[in-house]
Amino acid sequence: MSLVAVGACYVDTILTTPHYPGEDEKLRASSISRRRGGNCPNSLEVLQQLTAHGRSMTGLSLDLVAVLPAKSSIASQQIQSAFEPRVQLSHCIYREKFEEPASSYIFKSQSTDSRTIVNYNELPEMTIEEFKRIADELGPKATWFHFEGRIPDVTLACIHYLRQRFPLVRVSVEAEKPARPGLQELAMEADVVFYSKSWTQGQGYLSAKECLEKQSSIVRKASLLFCTWGQDGAVALDMETGNLIHSPAYLIADSKVVDTIGAGDTFIAGMLYGLNCQQESWDLSQKLSFANRVAGMKVTQEGFSGLDGALELNP
Repeated sequence: MSLVAVGACYVDTILTTPHYPGEDEKLRASSISRRRGGNCPNSLEVLQQLTAHGRSMTGLSLDLVAVLPAKSSIASQQIQSAFEPRVQLSHCIYREKFEEPASSYIFKSQSTDSRTIVNYNELPEMTIEEFKRIADELGPKATWFHFEGRIPDVTLACIHYLRQRFPLVRVSVEAEKPARPGLQELAMEADVVFYSKSWTQGQGYLSAKECLEKQSSIVRKASLLFCTWGQDGAVALDMETGNLIHSPAYLIADSKVVDTIGAGDTFIAGMLYGLNCQQESWDLSQKLSFANRVAGMKVTQEGFSGLDGALELNP
């Protein structure tokens, strides 16, 4: 079995500031950190921990498909060393004329406990022809493709190619950015859809439950729908049975929110683990609870290390 995640890989620079700077204001940051980012890479970083965890070790292999700068660049070498050998980067697309990776500059305000993100990316996006070549190379060993939903027109063509060439493969997509057109069309072609709170609110839905109930009449091909809602937890809809399940947010006693960056990606990792590695062992409610647990653990710490500890408790 192989799970393939398709999305952008960023290098994040995170500045923690007392408040957001005003125009032409000089402000001193209280801390700075740098790490590899991007929705799919974040999810894979968590998945590699879960799939390699002691008695929970699985035979699921993990592949990243992302556009990276020149293979010899410092950024690409750092990304490779962070992932391999547990996450394979052999199917990434290297742009040999570029040295700089896609980058995010994240400002975290201590006064509001919120964040503002500025992205920079000069790397040409993946084309459908490049994806077809990669999909053919992976062949039938790839049992699941997860798409960030980054470039919807190309992603939609990728899904159509998979349906034609490898009809048994499962496809999941994210609907995250509210201003990005084409995500609804992606959801209509997927087996599993992950809706973010921001996308849901951007569509005018007032709750996760309302989103899934109304989306269920639109995304007829899907078998499972998920919507996260921050401190209110997450909701899942089994399209085959019509069962709507709510799982409250996982709260750790005497802990506080430290870092929400990548919380949604961590939830997706927990759910992909449940769907691929615990298909028969856990029911949907247990899978949803586990995904919430991993995400809840993540927000109480900087970064993604040690999240396989969620497996120490029964889902």
